[in-house]
Amino acid sequence: MARALMSDPEMIMLDEPMAGVNPALTESLLDHIVDLKNEGKTILFVEHDMHMVRRISDWVVVMAEGRIIAEGPPQTVMSNPAVQDAYLGAHHDTDLSEDAS
Repeated sequence: MARALMSDPEMIMLDEPMAGVNPALTESLLDHIVDLKNEGKTILFVEHDMHMVRRISDWVVVMAEGRIIAEGPPQTVMSNPAVQDAYLGAHHDTDLSEDAS
């Protein structure tokens, strides 16, 4: 990322920036990305870490099987049934510790 920032780009594209990063470094990297956003940089990223997506995204596009299934503000997209089914599971809100009797 440092190399990409050397040319002072208007847009930065990141592919899974949090993949394989330990939790302490993840927070630091996330803060740095937020700082870039606050400086007016456009950040385009592919990410499966929903915590990160919710925290820094203004607009989210969700794809499944090569097609867009939802787009919009993070909270709207995350509550979309198609997104929940594709990425969070159809029973994402079920407490698995409850007795299924």
